[in-house]
Amino acid sequence: MNYAHLENWKDMKTSIQYTGVRRPESGTKLSIVNCQLTIGFIAMLLLSMNVQGQSISLDSILRVIEKQNPMLQTYRNRVDARQAYVAGSKGIMAPEVGGGLWMFPYQKQDAGMNDPRQIMLSVSQTFTNPAKLKANEKYFGSQASIEQTRERRAFNELRAQAKIAYYRWYVYEQKRAALRESESILTLMIKIGQLRFPYNQSKLSSIYKAEGRLYEIQNMQVMNENEIHQQQTVLKQLMNLPHETQIALDSTSIPADVEIMTIDTTLLVNSRSDLRQLDQTIQSMRLSQTLEKAQTKPDFNLSFNHMISVGEGMPNQFMLLGMVTIPIAPWSSKMYKANVQGMNYEIESMKTERLAILNEVQGMTTNMIAEIKTLRKQLENYQLRILPALQKNYETLMLAYEENKEELPMVIEGWETVNMTQLQYLDTLARYYEMIVNYEKEIEK
Repeated sequence: MNYAHLENWKDMKTSIQYTGVRRPESGTKLSIVNCQLTIGFIAMLLLSMNVQGQSISLDSILRVIEKQNPMLQTYRNRVDARQAYVAGSKGIMAPEVGGGLWMFPYQKQDAGMNDPRQIMLSVSQTFTNPAKLKANEKYFGSQASIEQTRERRAFNELRAQAKIAYYRWYVYEQKRAALRESESILTLMIKIGQLRFPYNQSKLSSIYKAEGRLYEIQNMQVMNENEIHQQQTVLKQLMNLPHETQIALDSTSIPADVEIMTIDTTLLVNSRSDLRQLDQTIQSMRLSQTLEKAQTKPDFNLSFNHMISVGEGMPNQFMLLGMVTIPIAPWSSKMYKANVQGMNYEIESMKTERLAILNEVQGMTTNMIAEIKTLRKQLENYQLRILPALQKNYETLMLAYEENKEELPMVIEGWETVNMTQLQYLDTLARYYEMIVNYEKEIEK
């Protein structure tokens, strides 16, 4: 806000300090004590300055979140777990080794009969059908890709939170500058009123009204500083940084405008992670069907038994057996067929869910584009028409006040209009940025 028209008042002795605002008694000569107002302004400036850390851009924040956020690390650990499962998915069952007594009679054998007593050592191995192992490996591999997509979906949520916090921080910084400028203007108005009051050129009520407005501005500054602190806390939490870390805003990373792309089905399918997750889940379900169908393949078992004779007259013996399962038996194949049919219904359910998401997102993004264009037009009106007109009105009132043609309350009213409109503009700017973030969140840009 420009108030260069007040420069002529700065040459006046505005540093006069009054112990109270009162009219001089009759016959008493006005006593003026000169002091350097510059010292006071420098002190106010130093008090208003905050110790800031290194400025950080929005892109840098997003990179730190992607690398250090604990939630994303959780998904990465799940991906590593799924990949570890893939490495062991083609393993077969462990061999079985046993031993014991073989053909030991309960009663003692008669003399002259061969002694059948033996000790058996046994080794057995089951060989899972290779088709089952291959299907199992592909199924576990599909689970890892689903977890990766979930990680991108979670990052999209965190990225939107960071963008909103960063843009709000930027808007609150703009409000901080506007409120400080308003504080300076009101302070100057009060000093001018105090200078004019002894000469019946200003009313005491007007000075008190200006002081009340000044305290309101200071109260708004306290609230605004709290909002800035909250947004900084959100960003540091998302970046997994200590809360005592000092960060500063890099205003050059704030985009002046955004490109609004035409939304179509192809763009959404390629960009949205939830749709990719549904596609991958469907693919995983089909691989699970393949795994279920592979259960109809037979497994093989090979067993070797070695018998060592204990008694006399019996030779050592061995037994070699091969076995195969028959999973196509009606009482066992019923389970596989039911599981495959149930998965078919689940796949159809996910297809309809995918279509519903596409329709919802297309309608939502269309409305968002219209809202963004509306807010953009409102901001343009604020910048080119509303604020300049109100600023000229305030400057006109101030010039009239300098020439004793206008009262201080009218000047304060003109300033309040400019100030409140400027804050409304910043609120609209905040809504504009939030709408942009929500739009980019939907298309995962």
